[in-house]
Amino acid sequence: MASLSKSKVIKTEPLDQKDAQWATLVKTTYTDPNGIERTWESGERLTRPAGSDIDGVGILAILRDPSKPNEPLRILLQKQWRPPVDAVVIEVPAGLIDPKESAETCAIRELKEETGYLGEVMEGGFGVTPVMFNDPGFCNTNLRMIHLTVDLSNPVNQNPIPELEDNEFIETFSVPLKDLWEECKRFEKQGYAIDARVGTLAEGVECARRWNLG
Repeated sequence: MASLSKSKVIKTEPLDQKDAQWATLVKTTYTDPNGIERTWESGERLTRPAGSDIDGVGILAILRDPSKPNEPLRILLQKQWRPPVDAVVIEVPAGLIDPKESAETCAIRELKEETGYLGEVMEGGFGVTPVMFNDPGFCNTNLRMIHLTVDLSNPVNQNPIPELEDNEFIETFSVPLKDLWEECKRFEKQGYAIDARVGTLAEGVECARRWNLG
């Protein structure tokens, strides 16, 4: 795979609304609690399937080998260059949902396509989060985080081969879940951008550690 750092922005220019395929800008007129009429500019996705309550999923994939119960759990992460921030971003696997597809099915499919790993949805009501909005003051994009386990003893997961599209350049790796906070700080010092989902997961793990919430 070509080095992700070779990607670069050539130019940035205004996008005519009629040419937009993935997202557009809208102006919303509303009234505030005092009845005053105001307007709000925001982005809006154009890809949400009819009847779906989400645009896509983010995936918390935990690697574990049942034959090695004492080894630390590892979280699957990715490096992917993103044009809007002109940087390589540390992310969790993610993807847009297909028409009539459940969030769970989408997550299993996207994980297999992007990483080659076959995951299973965690049981006990922890597999699917409530609907989350990424940046509600700016856009209507939303998702559910799906929590998957990847059984490394499964032969399918011992030599994972991604099925990337020709415009996808993704490097997959893992770090110990307990070290995610420190890893994020290290990545930032190295010049990587941190996806908010990764940062929030890291913050949650660190909060649990500091305040003994286990």
